[in-house]
Amino acid sequence: MNRNIAYNARVLVADASKAILLRNAGTAFELALEVEQVIEAPRNAPTRGQGTDRPGRTASGSHRSSLGQTDFHQLEEDRFCSMVAEKLEAICVANDIQKLIVVAPPKALADLRRAMPDVVRKRVVAEYDKDIVHLPIDEIEKHLMS
Repeated sequence: MNRNIAYNARVLVADASKAILLRNAGTAFELALEVEQVIEAPRNAPTRGQGTDRPGRTASGSHRSSLGQTDFHQLEEDRFCSMVAEKLEAICVANDIQKLIVVAPPKALADLRRAMPDVVRKRVVAEYDKDIVHLPIDEIEKHLMS
């Protein structure tokens, strides 16, 4: 999985509850990732712990049906991805970041991609669907270099 991550390129390693922005202070062949920022979501209880009301009901003529229950847990994950995308936009513009690599599990990667404004999306040079955000930095480097 040799990524050829250039000097000074940024690597966002994320999932639906944590994001780490790293900067490569090394070379493309010898990574030296440094933590620039860590973003963590507040504790997100499962939907059953967040919504206590029964799902709503609707009536159409003589028919009644229930509405689907809101997935509060998913809403919080979506909010977190939007917050990360907003922070990335500010960081990219303020620090003139030209190259960004995004590493996240498939679902989080899709959510991040959807939430990213064009100014960030244009800087993304690679995306990888890996769940490595909870690994130590040296392990993240090994995954990116293998």
